Order: sequence, then structure tokens, then C-alpha cells
Amino acid sequence: MASFASSAAVTVLIVLGLVSVTTLAGTPRRPIDVPFQKNYVPTWAYDHIKYFNEGREVQLYLDKNTGTGFQSGGSYLFGHFSMQIKMVPGDSAGTVTAFYLSSQNSEHDEIDFEFLGNRTNQPYILQTNVFTGGKGDREQRIYLWFDPTKDYHSYSVLWNMYQIVFYVDDVPIRVFKNSKDLGVRYPFNQPMKIYSSLWNGDDWATRGGLEKTDWSKAPFVATYRGFHIDGCEASAEAKFCATQGMRWWDQKEFRDLDGLQYRRLQWVRQKYTIYNYCTDRKRYPAMPPECRRDKDV
Repeated sequence: MASFASSAAVTVLIVLGLVSVTTLAGTPRRPIDVPFQKNYVPTWAYDHIKYFNEGREVQLYLDKNTGTGFQSGGSYLFGHFSMQIKMVPGDSAGTVTAFYLSSQNSEHDEIDFEFLGNRTNQPYILQTNVFTGGKGDREQRIYLWFDPTKDYHSYSVLWNMYQIVFYVDDVPIRVFKNSKDLGVRYPFNQPMKIYSSLWNGDDWATRGGLEKTDWSKAPFVATYRGFHIDGCEASAEAKFCATQGMRWWDQKEFRDLDGLQYRRLQWVRQKYTIYNYCTDRKRYPAMPPECRRDKDV
């Protein structure tokens, strides 16, 4: 059963005799689990992907010869995209498990989750980034509040004309608002495919490349299920979504987060954020204009 709030949802709080009324933003619908082959195809090193339970669970393998990856069969202009992943366990230093959306041209748009491995008993780092018109450099890094190697957790993107929201399970960990009025490009007219891969990034991934991949621990294995896509499918050349304004993720309640969702985001900012480009004055002497709107400071 879908779990979401309508735009008319209202919470009435009675505190010390005072009544306040707060309109709630939408909560994304619960992803629908489907087999891998419904939405995805392998892209490289096919022999490093293994399928279980008729494709409802997939494992990616990384060894010294190669990693591997897969991509969506279709391209999408806006939507809700979710994957359940169990990260590489044990000594995963140097490995990168990526789940991201990307368009297909030189001035590409991209929405990134990158999970950076670490030495045994040291925490994973989740790096997010947003590219618009070929420009990225908007990295944010957080620790997770759980061990992502022990169980499956859901990593999701909600993308519409108004905002991009990154979720870990049901917790928003990042928002990138449409700030075109501030001179900031926003992904709105380039359909993207969804990708995931497991690869060796030991030149940068763990402690800036100081910790190298220990190949004696190979193969490294990341496990996937869910494979949820609920998006506006479009050709790679499309400039608009044919169902604009008609899908659940495109409704008024998904134009912003509500107070509770922003408090959850603030909780992540205060307790788990270890790097935020918005506060990096060495790279950005002047704070990028989108940061205040995104409530990143």
C-alpha cells in the first residue's frame, strides 16, 4: 500500500493551550520492488554480475581485473528512483559503489550517490554531488547512522521541476532546489539514465587516496534489490516531460520539504556531515548562491 501525504494533510498541535496548524509536504510513495531485468541491463563485465531469485537480487563483483555496472533501459525526465543496497563488507578501502542519474552529452546533468569504502571497522562515507550543464563541484559528505554492510537500506532520488531530494531510507539528507532565478543551472531538459557500478577508486576514495585497495581481500561484493523506477520516460533528445504535472512526484506537496523533513535534514547536517562545499571558503570565497535556499548553512 502506498504511503504518502496528500497536499491537504494537516497536523494540529496543541501545546500549552496554543494551537498551531502546519501543512505537511508529501512523503514519497513506497518503492515497488521489481526484478532487475524489468528496468535495468548490464553495461560492462557481464561475468562480474550474478543474479539470484529470478533477478530480484543482484551482486556486483570487483576484482583486480575489473569492476562492473548496469544502467536503466530507458531515459527519464523527472521521477522517483530508488535502490536497496548492501555495501561491500569488511575491508572495503579504495572501493566505490555508485548509484546515480546522468544525461548523455558533454554539458551533462548528473545526480550522484557515491559510497566510499574504508578499512575494517571504519565508517563508510556517502558523497553526493549534483552536476548541471557539465559543472559539478558541489560535493557533500556524510557518515551514515548505521552500518550499510549489515542490511539493505534504501537510497532514493526525487527529482522534479522544483527540487532534487536525496533520501537515505525515509530521511532527506540533501536538497538541491531549482535556483535558476539566482543564476544557477538546474537539470530540467536533459533526460537521464540511471546507473550503478562497483569500481576501484583507490587513487582518491579513501583518505584522499592514501589507503589503497587490498586485493588480497577480493572479490569485493555489493548486493542490490528493489530496482524501483517511477519516472517520466522520454527519448534522450526530449526537452519536456509529456506527463508534466500529472504524476504523484510532480504535485504541489513535493515542491518543498515540510518542517519535520527539514528538521531531519538538519539532524543529518549537525551530527553526520563531514564536508559541505557550501561552507568551504577555500574553494568558494563567496558562498554559492543556491546554498542558503537549500538550507545547507
